Amino acid sequence: MTGSIVARRYARALFAFGRSKGLPELEDYAVSLGTVCLLLEQSPDLQMAFKNPTFTATEKKNLLDSLASKLKMRGVVLDFCRLLADKNRLNDFSAITDSFNALLDAEKNIVRGELYTAIPLDDSKKTELSRQLSEKGACALELEFNVSPEILGGLVLKIGDRVMDASLRAQLSILKDTIKKGE
Repeated sequence: MTGSIVARRYARALFAFGRSKGLPELEDYAVSLGTVCLLLEQSPDLQMAFKNPTFTATEKKNLLDSLASKLKMRGVVLDFCRLLADKNRLNDFSAITDSFNALLDAEKNIVRGELYTAIPLDDSKKTELSRQLSEKGACALELEFNVSPEILGGLVLKIGDRVMDASLRAQLSILKDTIKKGE
């Protein structure tokens, strides 16, 4: 989980509130948070307005209200955004969203990771590889597939802070070290 302690606290508070209403409510929160986060990423001017200390909380809430009407955002997430404006925490919105999504993934037993291969994989191989790794991990695994020609062959799997390097490059490096040691 990335972000500051403050972002994690706000995310946990929203998550705890939504958890009492059920998983579909949490998923709705995640969609709404993601929409606002995407809008912030695409609009540097909006980001600057939320970060600018010369704008009052009331002005920021008015801006949020106008965005909410365009995004059809209402209810708890809108109230949550207004709270962030009151507490001058709108600049932490992206980190809060990331923390919330990590909590939701944990609730749904989903693990996200990255898989690097030397060549692009077709969709059937991606699906089969995801299925096999999910079975071994006893959880739903959502992988982001990347191509990295420098690994030469094999694959590198990154999940959280753990890395499984089954690449040809790593094997050659081990072989090189073994030869240097004379074993």
